Amino acid sequence: MISPSDEDFLDVFPDFNQRNEVLLVGGGATRAATVLNGLKAMLEQQPGADLDDWVLVHDAARCLVTPEQIKALINECRNDAVGGLLAQKLPDTLKTERDGRVASTVDRSDKWLAQTPQMFRIGPLIDALQLAGDAVTDESSAMEAAGLSPRLVNGSAQNFKVTYPEDFALAEAIFERRRK
Repeated sequence: MISPSDEDFLDVFPDFNQRNEVLLVGGGATRAATVLNGLKAMLEQQPGADLDDWVLVHDAARCLVTPEQIKALINECRNDAVGGLLAQKLPDTLKTERDGRVASTVDRSDKWLAQTPQMFRIGPLIDALQLAGDAVTDESSAMEAAGLSPRLVNGSAQNFKVTYPEDFALAEAIFERRRK
């Protein structure tokens, strides 16, 4: 799904939607609202889409995910009662801060960095997003707020979110390495 106002995408891929594989859906004020809009549009506009179908929600800023990672997520979650997400064990020491100084060191042994895609059934995800509202920053958080425990599937440090200007150079280097 992409925004109907995403002229850049449609300029680059003018014939992309000839088979109606992409839904043009207006986003919301938050990620949760945007995903909810997309899920509802999928049920309304895609013949055969059902509340029990699996959906993978992916953040376009994670442009380095590999087909192998997506396959691993699907294989790990397809028989799971809840679903799950790609994630990476936290590799660094984690600190809390108070007034610009270290307040404490946090035990990282059970900490993971959430990634996308995240895979859940459409109906439960809609219910969870409606219950959680706009406060959640990913679909797993919505499912957790509904009392569920999504499965963690090993992702990769290369599936990072391209957020800061320096991330583009790193992403380019990874793309170049993969191209070779």
